[in-house]
Amino acid sequence: MVSDEMRAEVERLKAEQDAVILAHYYVTPEAQELADYVGDSFFLSKLAATLDCKTLVFAGVRFMAESAKLLSPNKRVLMPEPSADCPMAHMMRRETIDQARATYGDDLAVACYVNSTTQMKALSDVCVTSSNAVRIVRALPQPHVLFIPDQHLGHYVSEQVSEKNVILNDGFCPTHEAIEVVEVEALQERYPHAVTLAHPECGSWVLEKADFVGSTSQMIEAAVSSDATDFIVLTVHGVLSELERRCAGTGKRFHFPATTPICPNMARVSGEKVRSCLADGTGEVDLPPDDVAERARAALSRMLELAR
Repeated sequence: MVSDEMRAEVERLKAEQDAVILAHYYVTPEAQELADYVGDSFFLSKLAATLDCKTLVFAGVRFMAESAKLLSPNKRVLMPEPSADCPMAHMMRRETIDQARATYGDDLAVACYVNSTTQMKALSDVCVTSSNAVRIVRALPQPHVLFIPDQHLGHYVSEQVSEKNVILNDGFCPTHEAIEVVEVEALQERYPHAVTLAHPECGSWVLEKADFVGSTSQMIEAAVSSDATDFIVLTVHGVLSELERRCAGTGKRFHFPATTPICPNMARVSGEKVRSCLADGTGEVDLPPDDVAERARAALSRMLELAR
């Protein structure tokens, strides 16, 4: 819970610096509470490009802040925890892209999950998020799609868009991949009438157990609109704050695996660090070289166009 004193100080600093705070669903409850907007990667990436402010504080991991800077190059973008990174973002090699392009030529599109480095975005044709990946891959004119870096989201997309040859990379989210089927089954046995919600970054062996598969925001909306009382939630535990806020007073209950799915990087983004970066101006995100920035921005912009 954020103190009144901290909240007042953050409001003062925001007014002084013409700042807006964005937070991902997976960061700490205090950071979410201080944010002006809380959402998933797609919502926040769209929003960052439209906000009329001088400073963006991005409570999330590095690829999110980098994407915001690419889409809003004239804004100052601050990271409350500069060391918060996404391991999956680095699970990709340029050689994999080069080899696929050499094999398939113009019949190949490279679809890059936003959970990636700026350099990988710059080598891609279009970016995607978990909320729009199926729609965008289906809309691409090329019959072959190299999906990077997440193998699990890529596998899920390949099942939904069977008319395409979706080529998978071997990247993964360590937190989602660590969710064990045996723990999911234990929850389902304990709560037999619960609705099981899963994020497509989970392995296919976990998704097979789910009643609903979708992005974090789609999982939240599914819980809000459902008549069920109990929900088994297979994604990062930080989403509980938004689930409880949206479902307050309904009696709905949310259950996570016994080995709580916690992203160690997101968990380091605290309310105090949000306040500190506003006060000190620390954690500023720089643009990459112009040629890299231009190509990465083009991949992000194409995502926003195709996802309309």
